[in-house]
Amino acid sequence: MARKIYRVLPSGSRWELKHDGTVLMSHNNKEPVVDQGQATAKENQPSQLMVHRADGTIEYEYTYGDDPYPPPG
Repeated sequence: MARKIYRVLPSGSRWELKHDGTVLMSHNNKEPVVDQGQATAKENQPSQLMVHRADGTIEYEYTYGDDPYPPPG
């Protein structure tokens, strides 16, 4: 099963939680979006939450669910 990727990204003066280009949540502050992103990613394992800085670079990431090793193929 493919891992679902969720991202917390800056969007102007707001922060957005996105999955596959779809905005799931938008807020003026980053913290509530990260909290919702963690909850959403935990509910939809296997998943990953990538949290970006205001400049768009990755600040940190969370991985939820088993990461099968070695990968198939």
